Amino acid sequence: MLSIPGELARSALEAAPDAMIIIDDQGIIRHANRQLSSLFGYPHDEVIGKRVEQLMPNRFREHHIAHRKQYSRRPWVRTMGQTLELLGFRADGTEFPVEISLSPIDAPGEGKALVAAAIRDVTDRKRVEAELIAARRSAEHAREIADRANQGKSRFLATASHDLRQPLQTLALLNGTLRRMAAHADGAEALAEQEQAIGVMSRLLNTLLDISKLESGTVKPEPTDFAVATIFEELEREFASVAAGKGLSLEVEKSADYAHSDPGLIEQLLRNLISNAIKYTRQGRVRLRCATALNSLVRVEVLDTGVGIPTDQLSCIFADFYQVGVSTNTSGDGYGLGLSIVKRIATLLDLNLEVHSEIGQGSTFSLLLPPAVGQVAGSYRPSPSHVLRMVSAEPRRVLFIEDDTSVRNATRMLLKVEGYRVTAAATLTEAIQAARSGEGFDLIISDYHLRDGETGSQVIDAVREVLGAHLKAILLTGDTSSAIRELPQDSRLRIASKPIRAEELLALMKALLHSS
Repeated sequence: MLSIPGELARSALEAAPDAMIIIDDQGIIRHANRQLSSLFGYPHDEVIGKRVEQLMPNRFREHHIAHRKQYSRRPWVRTMGQTLELLGFRADGTEFPVEISLSPIDAPGEGKALVAAAIRDVTDRKRVEAELIAARRSAEHAREIADRANQGKSRFLATASHDLRQPLQTLALLNGTLRRMAAHADGAEALAEQEQAIGVMSRLLNTLLDISKLESGTVKPEPTDFAVATIFEELEREFASVAAGKGLSLEVEKSADYAHSDPGLIEQLLRNLISNAIKYTRQGRVRLRCATALNSLVRVEVLDTGVGIPTDQLSCIFADFYQVGVSTNTSGDGYGLGLSIVKRIATLLDLNLEVHSEIGQGSTFSLLLPPAVGQVAGSYRPSPSHVLRMVSAEPRRVLFIEDDTSVRNATRMLLKVEGYRVTAAATLTEAIQAARSGEGFDLIISDYHLRDGETGSQVIDAVREVLGAHLKAILLTGDTSSAIRELPQDSRLRIASKPIRAEELLALMKALLHSS
């Protein structure tokens, strides 16, 4: 399997963002990290060797033993607590809601089947969800309650966007670290499967958050004049290799048109249309083009030579979770949410969206945009692309700023394995102290949202004041608001969205370090 030094394996377990235990087929706790003791209040030595039922209320223990035995006969990766009410039991006798993720471990030589369990306290999330439900039910009786519901949605989305991305970021980086240590083909294959699962989780999370933001009203359009070609060029860079990987041709026609709308939302809408077109096209091409329509409207079209959509299904394709030709409860490529987001964005921007399709001939999605109303300032900057060419790099010194301990440790481990010399900091003050230490740095990487209202932009500016404006920097963020698009242009700065895979982060670092 994997050849991993014991100390590094323990460090990886301790770097996990959640409480982690490893139990055998008799329910005996064999290993536990420090987060478990912190969460449940039991000293480490009082947990090891005890049954896992010790961590749950007494009224559930007998029932759980039967469930555990059934699971041991057919173990599989599963998450519990999202639809069921699961409770943890602390040493002081208090109970709290939890979510638990189970994953069987293939451990030759152990003599017993092992299962890893990640346990997360979801008290705050359950409280916010309860507040949202209560607020919705009461909204019709009082305007104050309705306002409270909207505020609750905003708090929930802000919390979910950050708190859910951080563990995924940690998992992605730990996966990249362990894959660099895989000594056996089976271990490498298992980690490759894990990486694929993390990618699916990340895409679904981003999609669900996008839908939630659109439904909650937290997304406010910011219309401006922009060059259509700017968006076309970004989408071509992003999807050319994806289409080629399926043997398709991606044709992006040149455009001299200017439109007036929110360019960030238009880019997101077209991204979903192109992704959907590639998904349902087995051979041929996908084309993105632009033309002037009646009344000077700008018509943007995404055409494909795919399977086509039956006429009786055209009215259904924008519904949540609807997929052409995919039966209910069938696992397929995607979740049928891409076109749902397209429709929501078009409605938000008050745009006309048209669909024409023939079975076996393909589909055409058309979007009518208002023409530009004035001089185009050219201030729109597309979202950063992560498709970067890998280049060789000598070991460099990196200053990394992240206030989340798990993400900070996972990133430091990854960069250390890759050969970088890393200094980590959690705050603006610590970053400045490191910059003044005299060691010198080749690159600074910072999370955008830090504690106490500090931002990565402030950190980068402050460190550059000490070490010089030439210092190259990477800004990592899960923020999808317009604030990120409005950051000042900087040829020595790259912006990447969380969660970012290990290979993407390393490629971005190498490309930036070797740029002029």
